[in-house]
Amino acid sequence: MEKLKSLVPNALGQEISESTPDGLPATCSSLLEFFHRLPQFHQIVKELTDPEMALCGKDHSAASETKLQGNECFSRGDYLKALHFYTQALRFAPTNSNDTEKNLAAMLYVNRASALHKMGLIVECLQDCDRALANFPTYAKAWFRRGKANASLGNFEDAIQDLNVSLKMEVSLSGKRQIEDELRIILDQHKLKHSSSYKSNRNESDDTMLDEPDRANMQCVSLPTKGRGMVSLADIPIGSLVHKEDPYAAIILKNCRETNCHFCFNELPMHAVPCESCSIPLYCSSQCQLVSGGKEFGKTLGKVSHHNELPDELEKYISECVSIGDSGPRTEDIAEHRHECQGVHWPAVLPSEVVLAGRVLVKFLEQQKDSSGFSNLLTVLDLCHNFVQLPPDTKLEMHIYSIILLNCLRNSYAPKLPVTGVIISQLVILLSQIRVNSMAIVRMKSLDTKGSLDEHVNALTSTLEQVKVGQAIYLAGSMFNHSCRPNAHAYFLSRTLYVRTTDSVSVGSELELSYGPQVGQWDHEDRQQILRDHYSFSCQCRGCSQLNLSDLCINAYRCAKPDCLGVVPDSTLASYVKQKLNHVPLVSSVSYPQKQVEKVENERISDVAHYAVHKADYHLKPGHCLNCDLYHDLEAARATISKAESSIRRLQDAIASNDVPVEVLSNALKASDILRSTLHLFNKRIAEVEDNIAQAMCVVGEPQAARDHCKASIKILEKLYDPNHIVIGNELIKLGSIQLQLGNCDAASATKRAAEIFLRYFGSHAIVIFPYLQRLQQEAGCLA
Repeated sequence: MEKLKSLVPNALGQEISESTPDGLPATCSSLLEFFHRLPQFHQIVKELTDPEMALCGKDHSAASETKLQGNECFSRGDYLKALHFYTQALRFAPTNSNDTEKNLAAMLYVNRASALHKMGLIVECLQDCDRALANFPTYAKAWFRRGKANASLGNFEDAIQDLNVSLKMEVSLSGKRQIEDELRIILDQHKLKHSSSYKSNRNESDDTMLDEPDRANMQCVSLPTKGRGMVSLADIPIGSLVHKEDPYAAIILKNCRETNCHFCFNELPMHAVPCESCSIPLYCSSQCQLVSGGKEFGKTLGKVSHHNELPDELEKYISECVSIGDSGPRTEDIAEHRHECQGVHWPAVLPSEVVLAGRVLVKFLEQQKDSSGFSNLLTVLDLCHNFVQLPPDTKLEMHIYSIILLNCLRNSYAPKLPVTGVIISQLVILLSQIRVNSMAIVRMKSLDTKGSLDEHVNALTSTLEQVKVGQAIYLAGSMFNHSCRPNAHAYFLSRTLYVRTTDSVSVGSELELSYGPQVGQWDHEDRQQILRDHYSFSCQCRGCSQLNLSDLCINAYRCAKPDCLGVVPDSTLASYVKQKLNHVPLVSSVSYPQKQVEKVENERISDVAHYAVHKADYHLKPGHCLNCDLYHDLEAARATISKAESSIRRLQDAIASNDVPVEVLSNALKASDILRSTLHLFNKRIAEVEDNIAQAMCVVGEPQAARDHCKASIKILEKLYDPNHIVIGNELIKLGSIQLQLGNCDAASATKRAAEIFLRYFGSHAIVIFPYLQRLQQEAGCLA
């Protein structure tokens, strides 16, 4: 990219930087014509699209070499590392490759199954045996390993059938003796205990979850100041599910390729499934691999050459078993990875949003059945964009990536796909639309639910974290507008977007999500900046257009007068307060009793800024208390804080290493007192430090002190956020876990309140997203 950018003539670069949507066909044509004359451009396209030059194709030698590394780890008992090497080898192993008359992929699945069996993961072992047999049905060792796995699960009838098939397939005398010995053991076990046959989970995943019907009580309308938005058609109660949608197109983020399924974005299991034709994706199951790649698992060879001497009942049993793992429900959707699955390099190299644009385009063309309908793409998607407001460098990058992507698709997907300035301009706009409308698919960073609560107490004091794993386009979901104080919440189960109300919404009111930081998380100026940079608009929501307690206090200093609760603003905060005091509050779309809410908010603001709000001739100045006008030397305050922060950083490092020396903790406590005497009582930094100290107290085995510091953090955060905000729910989980360590019956109250908050945000899905919550509630309930 940088090489091509540097070669673009200044005059052409200037023309592109000043381009508008109407002028895009001309600038795209000019850049395309320039690149056609440039050998470096053709070389880059070749490197991205030539399978011979790519590193993403199947490679028998690489798979064999990595398999040997796995075998070495297995031999020395390092089964976890062996699993890793076998999985990596499977990514490179051609499914039609034979190694000493056996299918290499099948051998790797059996080797991985053996490691899984050693680790006690029997169901996973059984699934890998099924995958081996889907590739190579006459593989005796796969049937033998399957028999042992079924025996371990108590499925003795199937185990006997597996070993009988293995015995018929095995050609060596030593191998037959081993099978016969194992068969005798299982027959003896079967006589002692009869059990039902193993029923394979054909989808290899449990999709069962509580769900609710989608409430069709909103519509997309044009709004005076925001363009289109979603408005309620009826009164909607708190916690109602108002929208559910699968993505038009989605892509995993590069940093999650080794940890999450490339289709459903769930965490990868230890026995992940690779793509059948390239080495890029890993999937959590054969079903995800099938839906994403469009190729049935293990069906690339067209082989099921059963042994001639097998009885009819074993023939029938083999047919049933070989079909396991790839006979799940089919989808009529377009297989999103299929056009990338040619062993080429561009899907792995180009940025995620560019590959996502390719998926959008291919899906559109597949649905149209005609590449001539390409010009209708933008009208079909009907998404907004901010191309005019983009920086010059970004405009040039979008031009270059659009030309490269179209050439890659032409070489690896549709040879007759036209490459013209008009079509490239459509891709440029598509990239602009993705920039504004795509949603980050997130996963809640959750705890391992195994083990005792004592093992997790340190982790429970960490901050709630949403991890971005994917990026997707939701056509209806993109119609929800932003608010820094939203009344709806978006979350994801697998790829599916869910939107649920977090407040009551009255008929005719707008439903709003948060595109980024909310009130209480960042201050007003930082929120505005990120929205301008990414979405090219200045937010005028209720949280931004009106003076609010959170923005007043979140980064403020305290008054020098000991008994004064007033806020002392710096120059940035002072500017914000001046702007809001002169601004007539907008009418809010939030539907709960507005006058009552405004009264409570005004009372809170008056507590910390009475002088500024009520004295008409007040001249607001940085460094002067908004409550009593007393001056505070902010330069001296910053120097004091800087010294205190060094002790807090040392504490954070100690917590990360799970070893907190007494001196480090003592210095941090002193630093906390300094911060409290310098920063405002509701400054978010104090809450963060209290949380750090709570973690440290857990590490050193002082749960009672940890509880007190956790409560102090919650007290501040409840001022900055709504008391029923999801952040408070997370803090209550921390508090409940600490109280549980103390055998305190208050743990039940804290976890119950947390559950109520999570139900408000996630409904019945809260248990799926936070499985630890249910267990914590149960254990806390025993103390109540």
